[in-house]
Amino acid sequence: MTQPNTVTVHIMDKEYCISCPPEERSNLEGAAHYLDRKMREIRSSGKVIGADRVAVMAALNITHELLHKHDRLDAEANSAREHVRTLLERVDSALAADPNPTGN
Repeated sequence: MTQPNTVTVHIMDKEYCISCPPEERSNLEGAAHYLDRKMREIRSSGKVIGADRVAVMAALNITHELLHKHDRLDAEANSAREHVRTLLERVDSALAADPNPTGN
C-alpha cells in the first residue's frame, strides 16, 4: 500500500518507494525514467557489469551533462550581460551627444 506523499518508481526492474511532495511527483517520475534509461544504455553496452557500477557510471554521465549545461548557461549569461552593458554604453553616448535631451 502506498503512503501519502510516496511515489513508487521502477529503475532497472527494481521498485523504489520514495517520499515526495505531491507537486514534485511528475519531476520525480521523470527523473526516475531518465535514470532508468541511462542505466539501461550503460548496461546494454556490455562494458560495465554489476548494478552498482552501472549506477555509478550513470551518475557520472548525468553529472557531466549537468555541469556541461551549467557551464554553457554561465557563458550565455555572461554574453548577455556584456551585450546589455554595450547597449547601455551606446544609449549613454547617444544621450550625451544630444545637445537638447528634453526635445525643446
